[in-house]
Amino acid sequence: MELSNRIQGLTGGGSDGWDVFYKARRMIGAGVGVTELTQGEHDIRTDQSILDAMHRSASGGNTGYATVPGTDSLRDAVAARLTARTGVHTTRDNVLITPGGQSALFASHHAVCDEGDLALYCDPYYATYPGTLRGVGAVPRAVPCLPENAFQPVFADIAAKSAGAKSLLVNTPNNPTGVVYSRETVEGIARACCEYDMWCISDEVYDTQVWDGTHISPRTLDGMAERTLVVGSMSKSHAMTGSRIGWVVAPEDVVENLFNLATHTTYGVPGYIQDAAVFALGEGLALEEKVAEPFRRRRAIGQNILAEQNVVGLVPSEGAMYMMLDVRSTGLSGEAFADKLLEAHHIAVMPGESFGASAAGHVRVAMTVEDSAFEASLKTLVGFAKEIQP
Repeated sequence: MELSNRIQGLTGGGSDGWDVFYKARRMIGAGVGVTELTQGEHDIRTDQSILDAMHRSASGGNTGYATVPGTDSLRDAVAARLTARTGVHTTRDNVLITPGGQSALFASHHAVCDEGDLALYCDPYYATYPGTLRGVGAVPRAVPCLPENAFQPVFADIAAKSAGAKSLLVNTPNNPTGVVYSRETVEGIARACCEYDMWCISDEVYDTQVWDGTHISPRTLDGMAERTLVVGSMSKSHAMTGSRIGWVVAPEDVVENLFNLATHTTYGVPGYIQDAAVFALGEGLALEEKVAEPFRRRRAIGQNILAEQNVVGLVPSEGAMYMMLDVRSTGLSGEAFADKLLEAHHIAVMPGESFGASAAGHVRVAMTVEDSAFEASLKTLVGFAKEIQP
């Protein structure tokens, strides 16, 4: 018996690029103390007030099937949030609630891509992007976002890959680079989508973590609301990673069809989790800023450390919970540097190569340990880079 080609080909027939991460986990399993600066997982847990709301809802009996596209109250809350943040009128009919942002990405590409369609994504990229595109039967093609352009996608580079493409997946604030796309960049994205008649799928799960600049959703630009699907999530904004609560915001006809897809796949999100999400969104900016504050502090710590040396470069750290560091001066690839750092100092970071060819010679550092441990680890990383510099 053979498995399907699609399921066997999700990773493109090669490594998923997370070998250093898996090695670190094996070391931890063997009892070795490792400082993990790998995953985008908060070092604080979901706020107790959100858990209390979840408990009240579940204890009150809301443990049965929920409406598949999401409860009206949560869809209304998400629509109000998007309207307030972007100025684009949004109603519940534009919103589908999903089990996390990853499910939203998968559903969005199912909505716009047929088998064999060419689907673009920006490199560097979040690790699941190419596999998500393959999973819906699309053919993934990377748009290089180069270090010399501060990892911002440039119109000419998008246009060079766009002939015949059905969709373009973008992500700002960006994982893994920490870059926030400029207005010029977003206008270039919009221009490419309009000129080449592409759908834009905009992953905006880090929209509450902006340290410099302004988050601009492609959906806000002229001609883009009718061709943009926005992916959102409460994982990063509210430290609700395990709750699996996300959404797609899209034109009404797209959401109607996504409703059909959800009926045949996820069959909705538990009602008590949706009630907790309504409560969390109702807490407004105060709670979102409380969740984001540790990363804002650690970014400042990291900037101060890196400003005192000239071996390790810092990609503009404008948003999200990551710093992308340039270690090319050591003469090592990002993967080799990360592996040697793990062996020598038991500090785990992600190689840039895990996120695509454009990030080669870089490492991604997640700012997800408490301040003093983060400071000590970053100082050790810089010292290690100095030691091995040729």
